Amino acid sequence: MKVLGILGSPRVGGNSDILLDQALAGAKAAGAEVEKIILAQKQISGCLACEKCNETGVCAIDDAMPEIHQKILAADAVIHSVPVYFWSMTAQMKAYLDRWCAFFDAEWRWHKAYWPRMKGKRIGLITVCGDSNVSTADPIVHSFKTTCEFTGLTWFGVVQASASARGEIAHNEAALKEAYDLGQKAGR
Repeated sequence: MKVLGILGSPRVGGNSDILLDQALAGAKAAGAEVEKIILAQKQISGCLACEKCNETGVCAIDDAMPEIHQKILAADAVIHSVPVYFWSMTAQMKAYLDRWCAFFDAEWRWHKAYWPRMKGKRIGLITVCGDSNVSTADPIVHSFKTTCEFTGLTWFGVVQASASARGEIAHNEAALKEAYDLGQKAGR
């Protein structure tokens, strides 16, 4: 079992990162092999809508995404962790998610080479917002859940937490446990 963690926060060591580390620790405790990708440390351009990937299944942009695509394909589960920026996901996470279009043809069907490796793949999400009302992150949850529904991937859960100051989430035992438990689900 392989679990891939995707950090969409530009703040390494911040609240989203702390919760992702907890989730990956839970996955590892469940017996999974884990890996974390920090999107802010990768060169990822936005989709150019050139549609070349519709034919080939390979993005025409020469950056880190083709390597990340391979890691997604190799994983059994992917846990995304992202803070709320202006009621949405960060630019890093949005560019990453938009680039999933390389997995699809012009009719938005999985490329035949990818479907066997994506079928049954499980997707989880962690969101952190500065608002005490964690539903502020609902638009992000909607994006990921709808992506799963549209593509036939398996949604296995979300952790929505609130924290503002860097590292503040480390004092929220409930959020830490929820993230760990999400990771354990991913690792089984």
